[in-house]
Amino acid sequence: MMRSSLFAIAIAFMPVAAVQAVPADVAAAVSAPGRPADAVALDAGRHPAEILRFMGLRRGDRAADLFTDTGYYAEIMARAVGPTGSVLGWQPTEFTQDSTRRDLEGVRSRNPNFHVIITPAAAFSLPASAFDFVMIHLNYHDTYYTAARVHYHMEPESFLRTVFQSLKPGGTMAVIDHVANPGGDTRDVVQTIRADFERAGFVFDGESNLLRNPADDHTKLVFDPAIRGHTDRVVYRFRRPR
Repeated sequence: MMRSSLFAIAIAFMPVAAVQAVPADVAAAVSAPGRPADAVALDAGRHPAEILRFMGLRRGDRAADLFTDTGYYAEIMARAVGPTGSVLGWQPTEFTQDSTRRDLEGVRSRNPNFHVIITPAAAFSLPASAFDFVMIHLNYHDTYYTAARVHYHMEPESFLRTVFQSLKPGGTMAVIDHVANPGGDTRDVVQTIRADFERAGFVFDGESNLLRNPADDHTKLVFDPAIRGHTDRVVYRFRRPR
């Protein structure tokens, strides 16, 4: 099936957002029972309730979680937006293992307002003006990453153009990523995030220091056990102009 058809089907089954949305009860979404233990264990280092409160997720929002991976944020958002809202997760095939698919099937079984699309990175696509809220958590740097072995490649400018068009006017773009010293590994992409998003047409709307960590010296890889889960991270909020 063509990817455009897949997105059309997913969007068709997503509820229409409430006209007058109110702030989502993200704390209740995080603390409610049923989330996998592995996901709950990540909460202490990610502060999802505080992050989504800062980003402004609302009940009834149509949201997208890009590079959704195990669906960590997708599940929290699906609970928080409630039955009048919905969450669409996108995951690149090249980053998807059998365990990833099982995790996402679990999120879907627990949250009927969650849908997921898995496509090759080069086939990334989103419907236009479909979302009130879009999030990319610890993965924007992967739009700069190339892996010939698995034929993974993305173009950051094209990626951002697609994401911009997918947001409704006034919609929120939430971005979290690792900080690094310039010239390091792909963590140094964080140095360009704000410029990249503003060049794509997004308006910078705020920054939180909630996930900054001065103990991270920025020289270690993000998977280094000494820093994994506690890297120094930026938290940016952008909007698509009305």
